[in-house]
Amino acid sequence: MMTIIKADGTAERRQMEAMRARAAQAGKEIDCAAAAIMDDVRCRGGEAVREYSLKFDKSEPRELMAAELEAAAKRISPELLNALRRSADHIRAYQGRLRDEIRFGEVSWDSPMGGKVGRIVRPLRRVGVYVPGGRAAYPSSVLMNALPAKVAGVDEVVMVTPPTDYLNDAVLAAAWVAGVDRVIAVGGVQAVAALTYGAGFIPKVDKLVGPGNAYVAAAKRLAYGILDIDMVAGPSEVLIIADDSADPKYVAADLLSQAEHDPLASAVLLTTSQALAEAVDREIVRQTGYLGRSEIIEASLRDYGCAVVCETMEACADLADEIAPEHLEIVTKEPREVLPLLHNAGAIFLGASTPEPLGDYMAGPDHVLPTSGTARFFSPLSVDAFIKKTSILEFGWDDLAKVKDEIVTLAQSEELTAHANSIQVRFE
Repeated sequence: MMTIIKADGTAERRQMEAMRARAAQAGKEIDCAAAAIMDDVRCRGGEAVREYSLKFDKSEPRELMAAELEAAAKRISPELLNALRRSADHIRAYQGRLRDEIRFGEVSWDSPMGGKVGRIVRPLRRVGVYVPGGRAAYPSSVLMNALPAKVAGVDEVVMVTPPTDYLNDAVLAAAWVAGVDRVIAVGGVQAVAALTYGAGFIPKVDKLVGPGNAYVAAAKRLAYGILDIDMVAGPSEVLIIADDSADPKYVAADLLSQAEHDPLASAVLLTTSQALAEAVDREIVRQTGYLGRSEIIEASLRDYGCAVVCETMEACADLADEIAPEHLEIVTKEPREVLPLLHNAGAIFLGASTPEPLGDYMAGPDHVLPTSGTARFFSPLSVDAFIKKTSILEFGWDDLAKVKDEIVTLAQSEELTAHANSIQVRFE
């Protein structure tokens, strides 16, 4: 089922280019449609949001009460509720440890030229969390998006989710477990627009996080700059580096766990063993036979899955760095010996007993990760994403006098005479 490629410097890179192309930005038609809705909501506010909700979701937007969330939590199975709570506990603990390393409040120090400089670190005031409906309604994503904001100390977390006739109980229960402050039944581009500009009872937020379809992604790109966003996520992806010690059953299972997300998902094996690549392919065929999303898996692996056989582990690492995957598993005799060779990945999973779904649901680190090669410069979602920093400057008159001539010289060199004047008038 998977293409097996012998690395030669060309064949594997041709496959990588095909993978990158799948994450191309939304087409003009989607961008134009999203821009029209965004602009309409900006101009007409809540009434436009209501019209689009009725048009696309056949339901008016409404805010859910806390009692409705608690009732949803009571409707789901005790086992699921317990799993949500345990996951939330681990996420809080991990994010809390990260938060403790951030120095909130004001810190300042003496400048070498006199005066004081420093900064204030504060949490954002209000954050929006977008939660898709339908097949992509994942309660784990509610926890992963909302809890870092709550742990960071954000005053108000507002969750939006499409106002379908059947709101997902597990999603609502996750919002209740996470302590989301407000849940509003509104979805699509109109939800993004409402959180961007404020519309009726839907408030404007400082940052918007969470996944969505191509229209939601286009709307988030348009909103960026008016508010902050987490990232524009592409299709899910996993890359596994393995040697001949790896169990093909485990490797195949982990590749399949990502391929089932979406026909555009990518699952790649980099190995030094031709025998392992062939054994993994056989296991993929066997395991796919009893899995529920076999059609999605087959499309994903046919178009964007492959095994690349490299000469050395260093060559595997070099290719992995070039791909910069969302999830990267190291399944070798000594995973920590391979770790220093790697620089670009959203999350790295060490050893056969650390499969990717552990990170999706329970370990604590966030599963909102950079995709499509953006792990070269983006980081996982965390408490860091929900704080802002303000610079502080405090100079006395004597301190300013020591640097006034240099400031004037620089301002005049840029022909900014008012800047120079701002300094000069203080010493006339």
